Amino acid sequence: MISLSATKVLIMMRISKSILLAGVAAVVLATGCAGPEQKLGRGMRNVTEFARLGEMRHSMEQTALWEGPEQSYTTGFIRGFNQSVKRTAVGVYEIVTFPIPSYDPVGVKDEVIYPENYTPSLVSDSTYAADSDVGFSGGDMLPIVGSRFRVFDY
Repeated sequence: MISLSATKVLIMMRISKSILLAGVAAVVLATGCAGPEQKLGRGMRNVTEFARLGEMRHSMEQTALWEGPEQSYTTGFIRGFNQSVKRTAVGVYEIVTFPIPSYDPVGVKDEVIYPENYTPSLVSDSTYAADSDVGFSGGDMLPIVGSRFRVFDY
């Protein structure tokens, strides 16, 4: 009698797994790939905020401009740190829930924040260069960490 009920449990587990997989497939087919991949990419961008420090630099710069340079090292730093923590937490949430619909941004703007005086260019890499046979190309050296050095601008 025990083996019969164990068999029933196994059958029920298989049926429930099949229903779950069918539901996930229906959600993916109904929404396509664009929503989940944008949500996952946005989450990955937001998780790397502390490596990039964009919110912190932006906040310190704006505080220095609008409230004075003496407050940028304290108030601006704390405001930027809080925004970085918020962006990182939202990024973790978006990575964990990327297959689940609502693919709209949660809690933060869907843009990468840079200081007002810096806009990154393409990476200095032969992939993006028309002159890759020469061995060097133009572009930013390391834009993900905010490098302001450009190869051919000087």
